[in-house]
Amino acid sequence: MDKKRVTFYVDGFNFYYGLKRKKQVDRSWKRFYWIDIVKLFEQFLGPDQELAKVVYFTASPLDPDKSSRQSALLNANVILHPDKFEIVRGKYINKIIECPHCHLAINRPEEKKTDVNLSVRMMGDCFKNETDVVILVSADTDLIPPIDFILNNFPEKRVKVYFPPANHSFDINSYMRAHRSNVIRLEFNVVKFNNAVMPDTVTAGGKTYTIPENWK
Repeated sequence: MDKKRVTFYVDGFNFYYGLKRKKQVDRSWKRFYWIDIVKLFEQFLGPDQELAKVVYFTASPLDPDKSSRQSALLNANVILHPDKFEIVRGKYINKIIECPHCHLAINRPEEKKTDVNLSVRMMGDCFKNETDVVILVSADTDLIPPIDFILNNFPEKRVKVYFPPANHSFDINSYMRAHRSNVIRLEFNVVKFNNAVMPDTVTAGGKTYTIPENWK
C-alpha cells in the first residue's frame, strides 16, 4: 500500500517567536533556534506516512542583523534538504502606530502576506492532489477558514494542527476537537527538538553556514 504524503506548513513568525517566548521561561530552549526543521517534523511521521515537504512561510526582517541570523538558519536547512524544504516569503513593512505610553508616533514592523500565502498554498496543494495529510504549524486563528475549506471540500484529506512552543489558541483547539482531531503541542516534544539540533557548522552541496554568535 502506498504511503500517505504528509506536508507541514509552518507559520515561521508564530514558530520562531514561540521559541523566543519559551526561552524566556526556560533558557535551555535557546539551543533550538538552530534547528533542522525537516528532521524535527520527520520524527512525527507514522510508519504508513512519508514526508512530501516542509513549507516554511516567513518574511525577511528589516533589521540587518536579524535578517542575517534568519538567513543562516533557513539556508542551512535548504542545503541539508533541497528537495524537502521550501521557503515562501512575505514581507515586513513599517507601520506607524501611537505609543500607548508617550502617545508619540512610532514605527512598528508588521509582517504581511504570510497568512494569505499559507492559506492559498494549503488549499492549492489539496486541489492539485500534492499531499494527503495537511499539518499546519501555527496557533493563528486567522487560519481556521482554510482548514474549514479543506475539510469541507476535500474529505479524503486529513488535517492536523501543531501549536508552536508557548503558543495556544482555544478557538483552534475547540475547532479541531469538534472534528475529532487533537492538537499537538510542540513544547511537550523536547526530545524531538534535541534530536534535530544542527551542528554549529553545517556544510553540504559546497556551501557552509554557521550558527549566529548570538544563538550560541
